[in-house]
Amino acid sequence: MHADVNERVVVATQTAPWLATADGGGACKPLDSLAGGAGTTSLVQAPAGAMFAPPGGALGEEILVLDGTLTDARGVWRAGTYLRNPLGAELALHSEAGCVLFIKRYAFDAEDTAVVRLDTASMQWLPGLVPGLAVMPLHQHAGEHAALVRWQPETFFQSHAHFGGEEILVLDGVFEDEFGRYSAGSWLRSPHMSRHQPFSREGCTIFVKVGHLGAG
Repeated sequence: MHADVNERVVVATQTAPWLATADGGGACKPLDSLAGGAGTTSLVQAPAGAMFAPPGGALGEEILVLDGTLTDARGVWRAGTYLRNPLGAELALHSEAGCVLFIKRYAFDAEDTAVVRLDTASMQWLPGLVPGLAVMPLHQHAGEHAALVRWQPETFFQSHAHFGGEEILVLDGVFEDEFGRYSAGSWLRSPHMSRHQPFSREGCTIFVKVGHLGAG
């Protein structure tokens, strides 16, 4: 599903159906499954008491808690928390009360070994590159960057290209570019060196990743 990272993909997850997971204990909305087992991206809805299996293979996992709580040996993580578990982290995850997660499982760089737990609700927003834009950096390694970006209404950014691609999950409001309007829940994946000119007339908050989709 959407296996070719050289194609542009837009998924309106708001209208996509929840599908039963293989164990029947929850539901998911698959977003991509990359060729050769290189990774998957999905929304996951887990009931109270759910246990999460580790990714397996040579994959790490990156998680944004969208609703509910997620628990591991380090603590209980509420909505808004950003987590990264590199290969070999061996941190068992479960949810006592149930949760909704955005999960990416993919091959981290071998030197990207940081275990990350960030409660974004308590973090500071930094000024962006243009007026009306605020940024909350979440993780950076080599050319890969992950952040939350908040757009005030009537904020416009310059046209730019994405080395290593770009991936966006719209968390609230409406994000836009010259190709369309993307309301809360929309997921976008753009390939290496793709170009667009983003803006938001209504204001929005997005999760954005760049530099992780390879160079062709």
